[in-house]
Amino acid sequence: MPKYQFSVEVQPQFLPEQSEPESELYGFAYTITVHNTGEVAAQLVSRHWIISDARGHTEQVKGLGVVGQQPLLQPGEAFQYTSGCRLRTPSGTMHGSYFCVAEDGERFETKIPLFVLDAGGTGGAGTRVLH
Repeated sequence: MPKYQFSVEVQPQFLPEQSEPESELYGFAYTITVHNTGEVAAQLVSRHWIISDARGHTEQVKGLGVVGQQPLLQPGEAFQYTSGCRLRTPSGTMHGSYFCVAEDGERFETKIPLFVLDAGGTGGAGTRVLH
């Protein structure tokens, strides 16, 4: 087992009630589960997202923590949160990274795998995660 490691699972969902297709606005939620799969307690300090729509428009979002928190995870612990975004197309992608600091001061980055946001005309059944 690596000494410093988080794993990330993502479950995206289309939100028809927060979408206005006639105005080219599509709402999505994503639930993230971050697991400390390493040997040392570590804190998720900041995030960096790369969000792209179907037209190739890309936006980068950087900030401290996630949903106002900077969770400290012991080995084996997990933290789950839900957030969201809006796109101007019915599909797009997101990926990024978390910057983390272990209890012993070691800094490391955790990749957030690319996942697809897809309105799919099915109220959420069209979402999928790429591994």
